[in-house]
Amino acid sequence: MNFDTPITIALSKGRIFEQTLPLLAHAGIVPSDDPETSRKLILGTNHPQVKLVIIRATDVPTYVQWGAADLGVAGKDVLLEHGGEGLYEPLDLGIARCRLMVAGVPAASLEGNRLRIATKYVESARRYFAARGQQVEIIKLYGSMELAPLVGLSDLIVDLVESGNTLKANGLVPLQHIADISSRLVVNKAAWKMKHATVMQLLDALREATARAA
Repeated sequence: MNFDTPITIALSKGRIFEQTLPLLAHAGIVPSDDPETSRKLILGTNHPQVKLVIIRATDVPTYVQWGAADLGVAGKDVLLEHGGEGLYEPLDLGIARCRLMVAGVPAASLEGNRLRIATKYVESARRYFAARGQQVEIIKLYGSMELAPLVGLSDLIVDLVESGNTLKANGLVPLQHIADISSRLVVNKAAWKMKHATVMQLLDALREATARAA
């Protein structure tokens, strides 16, 4: 692939990056440094016009929205929290799959208007319970979500569930499904217009790679 226009792609370290690398490779993009060992936050690639910025997963939509990156890869959970303003979401990459769930102890009830919900997915949790006609108290946590019901901090949690093993190990069970989660390609609206040919070239290659991997 030939990239006539400079583009910057926002990625986060870890599972999403690892599963995005083969898709980028199909598009002919290979980072010049290993992000897991490099301290660089901006990585070059084998294409002088293509740069990768390595940031926190929750910051990817913001960098793309404000034009610090032209494109990015973000989990749908992050996009639901962000709201998607200023972004196009043209492709589900089908990677880093999991589910956003309500969970708690096996006997926990989802009924009532006095429930306390521990989560880092504040907006998603609020929307879900509002759609059920419930007003709940949201307690924002950043980690160890499973602990909250066990020590009486909350009645329920809203969290990502992949295998369910962590819930099971802590005596919790998934109770209600909120959303299926996978990673999406997001594009800055200005880049979609001003760099359309280059963005579409990359989008087509990623779409083909995703179809092959399915």
